[in-house]
Amino acid sequence: MAKQFFNLYAHGFARVAVGVPQCRVADPDFNAAETIALARQAQAGGAVFVAFPELGLSAYSCDDLFHQRALLAGCERALAEILAASRELDIVMVVGMPLCVDHLLFNCAVVISQGQVRGVVPKSYLPNYGEFYEARQFSAAECARAREIVVAGHTAPFGADLLFDVPGIPRFKFHVEICEDVWVPIPPSSFAALAGATVLVNLSASNIVVGKAGYRHQLVAQQSARCLAAYLYTSAGQGESSTDMAWDGQSLVYENGEMLGESERFSNDSHLLFADVDLERLSHERMRQTTFGQSVRRHADELDRFLTINVPLAAQAMTQPSLPLNRRLARFPYVPADTRQRDARCREVYNIQVQALVKRLSSSGMSKVVIGVSGGLDSTHALLVCAKAMDVLGLPRSNIIGITMPGFATSSRTLQQARTLMDVVGCDASEIDIRPSCLQMLKDIGHPAGEGAKQYDITFENVQAGERTSHLFRIANFNRAIVIGTGDLSELALGWCTYGVGDHMSHYSVNASVPKTLITHLVRWIAETDEIGSAGSEVLLAVLDTDISPELVPGDGTDRPEQKSEHTIGPYELQDFHLYYTLRYGFVPSKVAFLAFSAWRDRTAGEWPEGEHVTRNQYDLPAIKRNLAIFLDRFFRTSQFKRSCMPNAPKVGTGGSLSPRGDWRAPSDSESVVWLDELKTVPEGPPA
Repeated sequence: MAKQFFNLYAHGFARVAVGVPQCRVADPDFNAAETIALARQAQAGGAVFVAFPELGLSAYSCDDLFHQRALLAGCERALAEILAASRELDIVMVVGMPLCVDHLLFNCAVVISQGQVRGVVPKSYLPNYGEFYEARQFSAAECARAREIVVAGHTAPFGADLLFDVPGIPRFKFHVEICEDVWVPIPPSSFAALAGATVLVNLSASNIVVGKAGYRHQLVAQQSARCLAAYLYTSAGQGESSTDMAWDGQSLVYENGEMLGESERFSNDSHLLFADVDLERLSHERMRQTTFGQSVRRHADELDRFLTINVPLAAQAMTQPSLPLNRRLARFPYVPADTRQRDARCREVYNIQVQALVKRLSSSGMSKVVIGVSGGLDSTHALLVCAKAMDVLGLPRSNIIGITMPGFATSSRTLQQARTLMDVVGCDASEIDIRPSCLQMLKDIGHPAGEGAKQYDITFENVQAGERTSHLFRIANFNRAIVIGTGDLSELALGWCTYGVGDHMSHYSVNASVPKTLITHLVRWIAETDEIGSAGSEVLLAVLDTDISPELVPGDGTDRPEQKSEHTIGPYELQDFHLYYTLRYGFVPSKVAFLAFSAWRDRTAGEWPEGEHVTRNQYDLPAIKRNLAIFLDRFFRTSQFKRSCMPNAPKVGTGGSLSPRGDWRAPSDSESVVWLDELKTVPEGPPA
């Protein structure tokens, strides 16, 4: 594993390609040459699979020429040329051609590898409306009697119910359908996915009219999402007849509803679209979404008809010491990089939090909330949620009892930010110095700090956290209110909260499924929308510019927090990345490290996706490995007992929640050994 760590194939990925070759109508030799050239390029690019358009050897727009024996014979000779070339290629190819079988003509996809025809798939649904007249020339797959045919001197299985398994690549099992097949209410690929296909392939020759390109996106995205599969769509382009139609050569690759790539449309050159498909992710989604298994059981009779064919492959790309991932990986998986999507995500999350708090107040008969305001990031956002909830309920914001409680390490900066925040929000603001009560507690338990000693241990820290929470609960009792928790998903994952009577506990926790990286953008979004006024926006931006700190250990008296959370638990932006792929997909640590290395490597200025200007940090592999070890041990071994009894909180995203009543149920006394041992397979640095 260590030798192959830097090769994408070692982590459940497979590089695939769809090709759009130039074509000439009724010129199979030219079309075969273009196909072979693109197949060679695909292999050189590290792909193990490439698909070409519908009827690509003849061109789709031959009309009644399909009934000419010379054209059919020419296509079979062209197939023989491709078969000969494929003997020297370590790649699976799928090409489209017309084939006469038992006196019937079929629109077919031919699967090829290592000089062999592995199977032939006829088209199931023939469009015969609008500009399409396929039923004039072709017969549908259901008309076929033969289950095996001879083509170009090769005997091969024949049928629309063929699955092709590539045993050299775990979880790579594909199915082929042709153009119209995906436009019908129940595409053949739906049953193929239930039968085990993770990669669905569509050879198309869809002509272009206004609006059709967008609809293709919808079709392919939805089919890949419903089938929990990758969907590869390739379409005919330059060279098809323009007698009555035009062609844009649109190719698409989607994975579980997410677009991995789209080719250039209306290109005059032959070209390829590459994509790195995460087969392990697809497998995990099917395992996780148990209704997929129920669908398998319900349609067992239809699935029994599928025949699985092994397609041997020994691609050199799989054994290279290094084959980097060519897939856009967001450094902030909880935060969309696109500005418009990010604003929409922030608005949605904010509204979910507000609606949940409104419901809790309404159902409990409470009209007041108590919240501790530290002047830091989490309590700032929680206060904003409380303010909006009061607005929705038609209650005065003075029903928010905001309390800032300076302690031994509170900086002048955060104290002033807390005061300003409460002022601009318009809540009932007060201030309690917790140092006297903390000193009394320390003295009562015999801690040296109670007598003035500088012993700043965990007890010293937790006495302050506990004292703050104790005040909040008693104030809530006194005012018939509920305490609003401010801790976030990242802190829960890392156990960075004081258990029980500390910041771990509240009556209702609005931030508990929102990661730190997303809270940062939520606060920025509220500041930029000017929802809180110019003075409020100014203090929100100041909060964003403040180091994240529990402010429990005194420093040298500067105006900024001395204690830095990230010095102990690692950078939140990296730990949120680790959390997402561990919690959402259950990936092994070596794959999480590979993804982090791929996402957080050094980038040139031109490689920065829109919206990721918020950080230009880079983390090398040793830093990733070190921080991932911190995350794994804290997440799996030391922190679950805190999550097992966490307060109620709304789930806000598909990235997961750690509520024991929601997404995450785990024993509080598990070990982290298997994860840390697997992490040891990750090398210390890139290959020489």
